[in-house]
Formats: sequence, structure tokens, C-alpha cells
Amino acid sequence: MNGSARPRRGLSRRDLLRAGFAAGAGIALGPALAACAGPTGTSGAGTLTLALNRSLVSLDNKLNQFDAHVTVQRAVRQALTRIGDGLRAEPVLAESFELASPTAWRVRLRPEAVYSDGTPVTVADVATALEMYQQVEASFVGNQFPEWPAVRPIDDRTFDLVTQRPLVGLDSLMSNILITPAAANLPEELSDGVGSGPYVVTQANRGTGDYTLAANPDYWGPAPGVEQVRIRFLPEETSRVLALRSGEVDVIDSISPDSAEQLDGLPGISLLQAQGTRLVQLFYNFRKPPEHPLSKASVRQALSLAIDGRSIVRDVLLDSVTPTDGVVPLSLDGAFEVGRFEFDPRKARQMLDAEGVDDLELTVIWESGEFASDAYVMEAVAQMLGDIGVRVHLRQFEPGGDLPTWRQGRGGDFDIIGNGYGNQTGLALTSLKGLFGGTPEMETTGDAFMGFVYDDIAGGIGAAAAETDDQRRAVLLEDVQRSIWDLWPAMWAFTQDVLLAHRDTVSGLDLLPINSYDLAAVRLEEG
Repeated sequence: MNGSARPRRGLSRRDLLRAGFAAGAGIALGPALAACAGPTGTSGAGTLTLALNRSLVSLDNKLNQFDAHVTVQRAVRQALTRIGDGLRAEPVLAESFELASPTAWRVRLRPEAVYSDGTPVTVADVATALEMYQQVEASFVGNQFPEWPAVRPIDDRTFDLVTQRPLVGLDSLMSNILITPAAANLPEELSDGVGSGPYVVTQANRGTGDYTLAANPDYWGPAPGVEQVRIRFLPEETSRVLALRSGEVDVIDSISPDSAEQLDGLPGISLLQAQGTRLVQLFYNFRKPPEHPLSKASVRQALSLAIDGRSIVRDVLLDSVTPTDGVVPLSLDGAFEVGRFEFDPRKARQMLDAEGVDDLELTVIWESGEFASDAYVMEAVAQMLGDIGVRVHLRQFEPGGDLPTWRQGRGGDFDIIGNGYGNQTGLALTSLKGLFGGTPEMETTGDAFMGFVYDDIAGGIGAAAAETDDQRRAVLLEDVQRSIWDLWPAMWAFTQDVLLAHRDTVSGLDLLPINSYDLAAVRLEEG
């Protein structure tokens, strides 16, 4: 999109389709779509104000699931590497990060890298960070590591990251491990404290999700372009759009196609869009007993055939997403097109009849704001399933509620969850391990994604992660993705484009597919 104007439209087929979905499903739209209060002021001079759609509960990412938060978190705390252009790992705190042997990566810290209190980043800090990420429960980041590396010090700035088996892409995985002084690190998310980034925290309110950052005067790298950054949590999209238009905020993230249409072409406002790496799935609950219909792959496939995904993409999501012809986004390194979601409601009903499935009721859950236009999408899905005789109950959770306990199988029973799974490494292996690499041991704590536990799948992912030959690894990756597809883990899936809006006084905003940007590079002109 990148600021290019599109012609305004009258009543579209999307509008008609939405009206039909709402009438057919007979379900009121959730509060996330209701009108809400307008802006309350303007952004201060010399202050960049960001409005996020999810509450930033910490400036750490041990439990992070919302990739847009990465922008703020990595402005305060940094990792050894980061994911840059081309979704490749680039050094940050590491001066070098090289494979020394099949099971060891040699890392040398930058001599100039210091925390905001002037103390140096040390090898012990890296070792402690890895320990803390391992100890935290229900870690989003932790589940992506096929194996945790051990730190073997060489000198005061050099160390090896050692694994039992080769671990391909460890330089990318380490971009998710944010480094904190060892004495201050804990096995939990940190909402304040010292970091090595270009900004320091001056105010933090975890309850409201509001933070204020100030430029770090002793930053070891290039000075940030803005003296102060305010982060606000505005869950209602209407509020975020109004706040941007009024100048109360400067940047809003994760906006829907409808909001993009409202903002496109307005003077003083620009849109940025990039192909994303975040997979949105209608994922089945694999914790069902063996006698439940959803325990059969044929039933899961039949329900998938009821979903006209192409029409939802076109008419509801306005082509702002990419249908996923496989089990992970095809933009990721190592992803393969292993299947395609088809629409055939007659065959869907025939397959259900063949399995003796009649009078099926399903509960579909999701969190408001999990993906753009979530309530409209769920309305459409409910009607499509209804067309093949399946009754659907929709349950929408508010952000910050108890949905995480449901994901872990401790909150209540459900059949399908609308879930977004971000990828901050650019590697298909990361998503495969996090989504499909569950083991019986992980499931004892509810950490296997939706109870998806198949030993052969987990073993195949592990074998691919340990294969150092590119061609052999590609074969293993394709084989395991085909095996996953044959299990029909999701009823439907798509990859969400990254879309944000900013005022034209903001420059230097280089949006990456992982839905983040370098906050220190952003500049703000006086309006």
C-alpha cells in the first residue's frame, strides 16, 4: 500500500456478505467492534506516541505472543542478534556469531555494548538469560527451541553456545532472547529495569499498558532519533483510528482492512504494508477423548471443506491476507506448499455422514483483536458450518482475560480456537517446533500447542533442526509438513499481512515482515 491511494467505493459485496453473515448467524458483534470514545488530547512536542492494540504487559518477552510488542521491547532490551531485511539474522550485542563446529556456535560480544547504567554486557548475562527463559512456565519463546544451548565461556567477551545435536538457525533463535544484567534477571516477564537498548524506561504501568521511554544518553550505538516515546494501549480500533486522525498518537499498529480504507488517502497520514509471517489458524482442540468426532482426521477435513476461505479473504478481509497452502506461512525459509484448503460443502456433508456424525455442535473461541476483523470472520465461519448442519457457539474473550488457561487445557472445553502465531525468526522450523513439536512431557504442563502431540511429528521436526546439509534438511522439512497436513490440524488458515498507519511527521519507519521496526531509527518532525 505504502501510501498509494485507492478509489473510494460504495456498498461492496463485502458489505453485503457481512450483512448476510450477521443475519444468518444471529450473533451480536462483540464489544471490540463497538463505537468508542474519541481522543483526549494531542501528542507532546518531541514525543512519539504509539497506540498498540494489545496491552504491553512487560518490556520483556519471556511470555510474549504479540509480535508488534517486539518494537518496544527491543528498544529497551537487546539480544545477541536481530532479524533484519530478508529475514536474516544480524548481529546486535554480538560482534560475531559463527558456527565453530556442528554443535557449537562461537559468539564474541561487542566491547562497546553496555547497559544504561554503564556496566558492560557480559557472558554471564547471556548464560543467565538462557536459564531464565528455560525456567518460565508457558513460554512462547521457549517452545521454539528444539534444544537449549549451554554457554561455555572462552574469555571475558567470547563464548560458545553448545548443543547436544546440531541446531540449525540458532543465530536466528537467539534474536528472541533479550539480555538483562544477571543479578536483575528473573524467570518471569520484567516490566522495568536496566537494558542495553537506545531507550530507558521512565514510567511503567503494567495494569494500563502505558509506558514512557526516554532516549538513553549513554547508548553504545547511534543515538535514537526521538527524545521520548509514549506507548498507549487502546484496544478499540475505532479509538486508535480517531486518535491518529486527531494527532493524539503518531503510529497505530495491526489495523483492519476497514480502517485502512478509512485512512487511505487522508492528508497527513500514510499506510505501510508488508507480507507478514504471522499465521492465523482455526486450530482444532487435540485434547478431545478418542470417541469424540474431532479425534478423527476425516471429520476435521470434512469441516474444513465447509469453509469458503477465498470468499472470506476477498469480501471480508479485502485481500489483506494470504491463504496458507500448507501448515506454516510460505514466506518462511523452509516452508513448503503441501496442501490447499478447498471449499466443497456437499463433500463435507457426505464425509460427515460416512463417519456417522450428525447433530454436531462446536464451540469456537478466540480473543478479541487476535487478528484483523476477527468477529466478522467468525460470523462467516459460523454461517458456513451451519450450512452443512453444524451448530456453532461463538465465545469471544477480551484481551488480558483467561484465554491462556484455555489454550493450556485448564480453562474449559472448546472445539476450535482462532489463534495467531507469530514468527520472529523467518524460519519455518520455528513455527513448526512451536505449533507441532509437542511431546507428552510438554503436555503435562499444557505447553503442547492445543494438545497436538505426535511423537513421529516431533521427531521429524527435531531431525530437520539437526540436519546441517541444506538439501537433506529440505527433504526432511517437506516430509514432516506433509505428515502434519495429513492430520488436518486446522480447519482453515491464512497469513496476515503487516499493516500499520502513521502520521506524515513520522519518518524512518522501516516495517519488517515480523511486524516490528527499529524504534531508534524513527524520526519525528514538528507538525
